[in-house]
Amino acid sequence: MNHRFNMTKSTKILFITQEITPYVPETEMSLVGRNLPQAIQEKGNEIRTFMPKWGIINERRNQLHEVIRLSGMNLIIDDTDHPLIIKVASIQSARMQVYFIDNDDYFQNRLLTTDEKGVEYDDNASRTIFYTRGVLETVKKLRWCPDIIHCHGWMTALAPLYIKKAYSEEPSFRNSKIIFSVYDKDFQSNLDNNFANKLLMKGIYKKDITLLKEPINYTSLSKLAIEYSDGVIQNSKNVIPEIMEYAQKRQKPILEYQSPDTYTDACEAFYNKIRETATSEINK
Repeated sequence: MNHRFNMTKSTKILFITQEITPYVPETEMSLVGRNLPQAIQEKGNEIRTFMPKWGIINERRNQLHEVIRLSGMNLIIDDTDHPLIIKVASIQSARMQVYFIDNDDYFQNRLLTTDEKGVEYDDNASRTIFYTRGVLETVKKLRWCPDIIHCHGWMTALAPLYIKKAYSEEPSFRNSKIIFSVYDKDFQSNLDNNFANKLLMKGIYKKDITLLKEPINYTSLSKLAIEYSDGVIQNSKNVIPEIMEYAQKRQKPILEYQSPDTYTDACEAFYNKIRETATSEINK
């Protein structure tokens, strides 16, 4: 029996992204965040796209508005309640909606991951927890079941862990396959020493996060993402070799670096490969 998946059969793809232009300045990552979902959607697939509502985003100019039916939940991080606010905007030329995860403490009146002087925010660890859990809780409320979840950037690195452990029985994610893209955009400061403990919740235990040995840095966080991913993409030409070597050691399917003109088609083929591999294993 031929189990080949055809992307024209409206595969559902969730993009969890750190940056998307025009909401933030153009970078390698923000251009991928803008162009890849559009290209995949234009191939006949169903997409949802999320990013943090960074403080530099002009809500009026970009016509963001709150989605009341999705907002209103509190996420407990480090024993403190943090209200989850969901906003949405459209990139008209792409016919693409973008959902924004917002919170007054973590995102309002602040830049991206560094302040005006280029200093990384002390609470970036808590911000990435809030962002990731906020995306997953919102997708649950949408009652949407993605086939592929493609994570871009270290702010999304916790998604594979959460999906495979804490959210593994949720109908929205039960059959989802996760792909993590590795970029050259990293962070320099170690995450706070209590970071690993903040991740513990129903379904996630200390044995699940042993890769996060102190000091917790960009490389160890990336390895954690790879450990719980079904596939890995090298999105930047130059990344930390140790990270990709770990993916090879763990025998994860890898898509090597692609030039911009081949990137979309290569991603489409990689999505198919990951789903085919999963189906083959089920039918063994």
